[in-house]
Amino acid sequence: MRSIRLKPIVYYVVIAYALAWLVALPLWFGGQGLGDPLFTLYALVMMLTPTVAALVVTRFAEPTDQRPGGPGIARSLGLWPLKPVGPLLAFVAAGWLLPMLLVMGGLLLGAVLGLYPADFAQLPVLRGLMAQQAPQAAEQIMSMPAALLIASQLFNVLLGSIINLVPALGEEIGWRGWLVSRLEPCGKTATVLISGIIWGLWHAPLILLGYNYPGVPGWLSLLAMCGMTISFGAVFAWLRLASRSVWPAALAHGSLNAAAGLFLVFASTSDLDMLVIAPLGWTGWILPLILAGLLLWKLPVKRQRTA
Repeated sequence: MRSIRLKPIVYYVVIAYALAWLVALPLWFGGQGLGDPLFTLYALVMMLTPTVAALVVTRFAEPTDQRPGGPGIARSLGLWPLKPVGPLLAFVAAGWLLPMLLVMGGLLLGAVLGLYPADFAQLPVLRGLMAQQAPQAAEQIMSMPAALLIASQLFNVLLGSIINLVPALGEEIGWRGWLVSRLEPCGKTATVLISGIIWGLWHAPLILLGYNYPGVPGWLSLLAMCGMTISFGAVFAWLRLASRSVWPAALAHGSLNAAAGLFLVFASTSDLDMLVIAPLGWTGWILPLILAGLLLWKLPVKRQRTA
């Protein structure tokens, strides 16, 4: 059994955080913040920083005989091998579908608890947004059956998950590919908590500008972000550890990003409390934590060997 090596983990966190802040600096000093026209570009580049940190630490701070999964960098990060094919495809399918189902379940839970103002029959917010984007088709949008609108949005989420795979992989090679496998000797609970907190706080350069939680104090926004990253990160960690591959977790990350806006699809108003509403708010954390409890702590997960 491997023992945890603290120094590479510290190096990794410092590099990943430093690079993230470096990329985001123009948003802080450019005067426009989240309104910067290049915001999306900065955010996409920032998503690559966990992978850059993982590659640097793996290459320069980890002896080849102490890399989990084998001496090769691709193996130690979970990028290779792509086998056994059957089980790996099953995990990939789980990564593709689970986040969307968990987000929808969180929204339903919030509606049942009276915390998410939903209108599943009329979809007024979605119709309004679509009409603004295509005013020439506003009449058709307003008369379109709700079931058809919902089906189209879910299709967009499934397609968006695949499109999001590339930028999501930029994070997941670092978080689940490198960090989770290095924390594994700490035990499953500690691995999920530590990796989830590190992942959440890495978002600080954007969160402190008001990203995801507009109008919320910075400290509370970061706390909420860590709640989200711990809960969904637990499911991602299970995908990584059970499959011994980073690909299912990467697709799951892409799926979560694609499904994150579903709260607008079913909402009856756009005036929403993001600290409460799934997936960013606490009603969205319950189901992932329950699922992770059933999967990660109850089902056996093989430990990697150091080659």
